[in-house]
Amino acid sequence: KSIQSLRQSIKHMKKEIPNLLTLGNLLAGCFGLYFIQQGDVLNASYMIFISLVCDFLDGFLARLLHAYSDIGKELDSLADMVSFGVAPALVAYEWALKDLGKWGWLAAFTYCAGAALRLARFNVNTGIVDKKFFQGLPSPAAGSLMAGFIWLADDNKIPVRDSAIPWITFFIAVYAGLTMVSNARFYSGKALDVRYRVPFGVMVLLILTFVLISSNPPLTLFGLFVVYSISGYVIWA
Repeated sequence: KSIQSLRQSIKHMKKEIPNLLTLGNLLAGCFGLYFIQQGDVLNASYMIFISLVCDFLDGFLARLLHAYSDIGKELDSLADMVSFGVAPALVAYEWALKDLGKWGWLAAFTYCAGAALRLARFNVNTGIVDKKFFQGLPSPAAGSLMAGFIWLADDNKIPVRDSAIPWITFFIAVYAGLTMVSNARFYSGKALDVRYRVPFGVMVLLILTFVLISSNPPLTLFGLFVVYSISGYVIWA
């Protein structure tokens, strides 16, 4: 009986590991909102990337450990709405969009509404759509696209005022918001079963990606998310 009880406890703990990472995602998103309130948009952007890592790991471990649950699915969407919906919209508005007046507010709302609709549609369509592809741009990728642009501009000391940065931010926000609710299909990577084997080409690609990121993190990350954000339309075409 003691052994059975121990096994049940371990099994229960395995199911909770992804949820703990989801809460880490939410915590980073809340820290992002805190930094926005302090006017520190760069650290707020960093928090979005930390949320991205937590979001990737919770899904990866849920598939690896078969630790799926309805609560975990709903919790993940709620955390994503904070980290990749509200936080990127606010950080973009605080950083550059507010200089555009009502147009900046409209762009921020378009992005935030797109994230909310994207996550709601994802929950409804779970088990219906092909798991190899996402329907619409995933909200973590959209949030990282926004944060990556801010990080890249800051790293290159590009002035926000008296430049085209606010309108570029406007375009990125509107593009990401509309792409999240589009029918374009984006590769999800969920079909790759890493429990038994990983294709050699995938390993080489991952190593190359890590090398590029370490050499120039803001440029590489922003470039990767730009390519990913247009890949769905390429597949669609």
